[in-house]
Amino acid sequence: MAARFLWASRVASHLRISGAQRGFSSVVLKDLKYAESHEWVKINGNKATFGITDHAQDHLGDVVYVELPDLGLSVSQDETFGAVESVKATSDINPISGTVVEVNEVLTESPGLVNTSPHEEGWIIKVELSDACEAQKLMDSDKYSKFCQEDYAKH
Repeated sequence: MAARFLWASRVASHLRISGAQRGFSSVVLKDLKYAESHEWVKINGNKATFGITDHAQDHLGDVVYVELPDLGLSVSQDETFGAVESVKATSDINPISGTVVEVNEVLTESPGLVNTSPHEEGWIIKVELSDACEAQKLMDSDKYSKFCQEDYAKH
């Protein structure tokens, strides 16, 4: 955990959300968009890469399985098209609509990458966007940080 704090303090493009009561901390990248269901989305032209946030992986615990959709599948923001399973719970994946153009096959053998590197090696899928307007409905890093802090305060 100390390494996470050190890493976050060294990288200017990150924010740290913390709550002193449990020592809770999550890294929030400034260049990503976020869904209320705790997925991150990185938009690059008409393509998007996404996975679950550091906040989500921290709450899920050790990830043991990642359900990946088939290449070419048309996915919708309103429908579940994959899941991340941990020893504690299952989290559905559905932050944005598009056609699946790439999946992170490494996760089939190493699902724990979602825990150790949720924003880099633990990305889940890449899609060609079908509705770019959906990305505008997602939260920026500041709104997501506030959303997490408010959610944390409720519990």
